[in-house]
Amino acid sequence: MPTKITQVEDLERGKMILRVEGSLTLDDAVLLEKIAMEMREGLQRNITLDLADIDFLDSESATVLKRLSQELGFELEGLEFFLQNAISQVEKRSKE
Repeated sequence: MPTKITQVEDLERGKMILRVEGSLTLDDAVLLEKIAMEMREGLQRNITLDLADIDFLDSESATVLKRLSQELGFELEGLEFFLQNAISQVEKRSKE
């Protein structure tokens, strides 16, 4: 599934969110980083990256996400859901 990045304003929580859907490869993660950095600079506020709808994440893109979170201060949310889905799929395959 191609990567889709959507800007969403969460008025209730007072957050600007970039919702990421689909597969996240290195090229997609680098593009996400560029978009997030430009948005944060333009809006003068931090951006939350919602990763709940990612269905594939490789190790190279995970490195970019780690940098976004730990070095650049972006908030990541939704990874728990992605990880739980991945665990469920592995468990399902092991039962077959």
